[in-house]
Amino acid sequence: MRVINEEGKRPIHLWTDDVDDGAMQQLKNVASLPFIHPHGIAAMPDVHWGIGATVGSVIATRGAIIPAAVGVDIGCGMMAARLNVRADQLPDSLQRMHDNIEKAVEPGPGGQHQVPLITMPKFPSTKLAVMVEHLMKLDRVEGQLGTLGGGNHFVEICLDEEKRVWIMLHSGSRGIGNKIGTHYISEAKKLMERFFVTLPDKDLAYLPDGTTTHDDYVEAVSWAQDYARLNRETMMVQTLDKVCRELHKLTVSIEETAINCHHNYVEKENHYGHNAWVTRKGAIRARLGDLGIIPGSMGARSFIVRGKGNPASYASCSHGAGRKHGRKAARERFTVEDLRRQTEGVVCRKDEGVLDELPSAYKDIDEVMANQADLVEIVHTLKQVVCVKGN
Repeated sequence: MRVINEEGKRPIHLWTDDVDDGAMQQLKNVASLPFIHPHGIAAMPDVHWGIGATVGSVIATRGAIIPAAVGVDIGCGMMAARLNVRADQLPDSLQRMHDNIEKAVEPGPGGQHQVPLITMPKFPSTKLAVMVEHLMKLDRVEGQLGTLGGGNHFVEICLDEEKRVWIMLHSGSRGIGNKIGTHYISEAKKLMERFFVTLPDKDLAYLPDGTTTHDDYVEAVSWAQDYARLNRETMMVQTLDKVCRELHKLTVSIEETAINCHHNYVEKENHYGHNAWVTRKGAIRARLGDLGIIPGSMGARSFIVRGKGNPASYASCSHGAGRKHGRKAARERFTVEDLRRQTEGVVCRKDEGVLDELPSAYKDIDEVMANQADLVEIVHTLKQVVCVKGN
């Protein structure tokens, strides 16, 4: 870990030397804001350029929240569970399991179950319920529970170092999280204009504590985070059901307690004697003993980890490998043949639609893990054999 100190800015704690110029400028922009925690900000080893703030950063603020730092996939995160099944008990062909899981979680930017599978998180106020109804208009919020979404979201069947079977999945708060995030990013920008606040980046617009908009956002973002967690739990049940159907001669159950952790969210925490809003934008909480999930890519290893509670990182670690090439750049640089070669042995899509998700588009996960040895310890190493992708 190294620390960057510049006059007039809070310290930047870095767990990598692999930071491009754009991401470094974003880190410095955030460090210049007057309400950043005195300890500064933390940049994880998977850090890369994002909207306003970098993905792979931990931003603690006192007196304000930056909605764009939380982002629009509010509560996006990971869930994993180990089953009482071993690799040699899986069918010889996993294609049908892949296809059935894909049908169950409806990957892609839309997705609507005809009948709600589970009750939504309760709205804490009528005001929030009315806003959600207004934002979604004709879309059914409850119908998207248990659907995967697009982008880099996925459901995987994995094997650990002892050839035991795991289900691992990645998703967030779906359309409603996007609309809530977009709405409050816009509201924050309007507030900055109203009070003539000059920022190094307009996407760092913030909501000051004590304002009605801030309080409404806290309520909405907390609800969306609960929605995201429930969405993952629902998909875990659906995926487990499809695995059970394929292994109908076995009594399949979850053997190890499931891990369900956000990596795009904000919560009130206390660090270095100060209460602060801690925004983890592409980072997971890694307090002493916390279990977390750090995925690689659709052809690389992933890790179940245990936090070491390092105070310098606000008890956090990376949320994955982190992109090395943007989606457009990946499509220009790599071919479908590269994708097929790099996902050999994995039952997954191997077409143009997921080309920007191939392993070479991401940083080396082993290097990322080595750079954060003081943040987490590895508990299990997973390698996927099935990957249902959200693109």
